[in-house]
Amino acid sequence: MSCVLGFDYGARRIGVAAGNRVSGSARPLQPLTARGGEPDWTRVDALLAEWKPEALVVGLPLTLDGGEQAVTRGARGFAGALRARSGLPVHLIDERHTSQEAARRFASRRAAGTARRRDAANIDSLAAAVILESWLTQTK
Repeated sequence: MSCVLGFDYGARRIGVAAGNRVSGSARPLQPLTARGGEPDWTRVDALLAEWKPEALVVGLPLTLDGGEQAVTRGARGFAGALRARSGLPVHLIDERHTSQEAARRFASRRAAGTARRRDAANIDSLAAAVILESWLTQTK
């Protein structure tokens, strides 16, 4: 199987997306809630069991000049914990500008009538899809 899961790490919510190496596309899944940067690991384990990915991708939130910040260290810690729990390869990818792209896609869907205001709660997972598609494009 060529499934890959992508994550947009945040201290309160973690966006999740499933992607396919063959098609190079990704789709948002239900985001995970987190408390103090710690995800619901039971839910993470369930996602891994359900999707059976061959790899995981975590967005690395860098500053505009490429520097690290507190959330960058949180994302690195999350990626390390994912690697330890799953035994899968975990790839970190620069996620600068993915939130803007996710917001643009959401606005486009709203304008087309295919998304509602309440769907904005899933924008983190839309960002995870953008992150994952970027990685899939880079690895082809």
